[in-house]
Amino acid sequence: MSHSHASLWANANLLRATRVSQFKYHNNNNVYFTSTAWHCRFVAHHHHRPLDLVVQDDLHSFLQVSLCSTFSSFAFLHSFLRCQLLFPLQILPHDLHDHLLNESKRSQLLEVILDLGRFPEARYLGEPGGQYLRGTVVSLQELEHAQNEVGDFGGDNRAGIEGTLHRISAIRSRNGMIVGLTCRVGRAISGHIDMVNDLLQYGKSILFVGKPGVGKTTVLREIACVLSDEFHKRVVIVDTSNEIAGDGNIPHASIGGARRMQVAEPSLQHKVMIEAVENHMPEVIIVDEIGTETEALACRSIAQRGVMLVATAHGQQLENIMKNPTLSDLIGGVETVTLGDDEAKARKCQKTILERQAPPTFEFLIEMRHRHYWVAHQTEKSVDILLRGKSPQVEVRTRDDNLKVVIERSKAYHKCDA
Repeated sequence: MSHSHASLWANANLLRATRVSQFKYHNNNNVYFTSTAWHCRFVAHHHHRPLDLVVQDDLHSFLQVSLCSTFSSFAFLHSFLRCQLLFPLQILPHDLHDHLLNESKRSQLLEVILDLGRFPEARYLGEPGGQYLRGTVVSLQELEHAQNEVGDFGGDNRAGIEGTLHRISAIRSRNGMIVGLTCRVGRAISGHIDMVNDLLQYGKSILFVGKPGVGKTTVLREIACVLSDEFHKRVVIVDTSNEIAGDGNIPHASIGGARRMQVAEPSLQHKVMIEAVENHMPEVIIVDEIGTETEALACRSIAQRGVMLVATAHGQQLENIMKNPTLSDLIGGVETVTLGDDEAKARKCQKTILERQAPPTFEFLIEMRHRHYWVAHQTEKSVDILLRGKSPQVEVRTRDDNLKVVIERSKAYHKCDA
């Protein structure tokens, strides 16, 4: 092993203790190891742009960037990090474990489905449907083995693997027996923050909506890290299912210096949100999956105290939130108003109309329609215009072929891609 290789290898164990360590390899590449987030940045000068890859305790590790000949010298590092792939797969049957570990598409693995009496299935990012992993069905013994490896499930039928971002969700029979598992691969991917970095500068509350799997929780995780480490804010994450900061009592390093409060039961999320503000003096509260009226009211209470909120909610677009009586308070609420004859004539509308009830809890709302296609609203303006039956002007945030953020301002909402 060369001296350069030996230096990197010897320092690999410092990943969990060192904030940022830089080692030089030859004259062309710099390697940065960033704390326990296992974030490695390879800068290949002759490629004229950085190649980012995130090495988490998951399947997306080192192979998220293909190893071309430029990085063939880092084969030793690949071998070291490949060992980290074994742990998340140990809950699976051995044949599935080996199959997935040697799968060429493992860097795109989204989740593994184990349903009793059915073929095990793998689902990949960007591919419709799934792929069967073998020709024999899942047995009760295999589900019991997976359950023993995972441990107890919470009241929301979710569990995690300590020290990782993976999520295991259970399907139960009427008598409580586990008959299915969804093994979701968690990963901390950097770079999403570029899409909203300018909005974070305002210190205003931001609500993210979008269909499942589009990356909302991943964005929250990176925002927590940036606000705490770069903006030097006091950030508290209310982590109901341990999905943002991972399972276990020590939060995953991908959240940076943000603090994490765990929630004993999903129904108690709103109480923990208020407790976080009253006891820990945060400047920012981050919450995943606002879904009940009590949580929406807790958000309003927190915003009225001057605390910045960053959260996600159930819904794909702004109009879904407006039409949802449980969550509409997040965007100011909607009420029916009866106008006088003169006012109705002046507005050229009916006497009974819908209006926004109060200032919105979240000043900005972002629809994550795809991973790299976001529609940003100024909530107050967009809600008012939509209630009048018109199309508001929004910002469309995308990435070009070089992955640089492109912001198209003042685009008509109805012209945005679905």
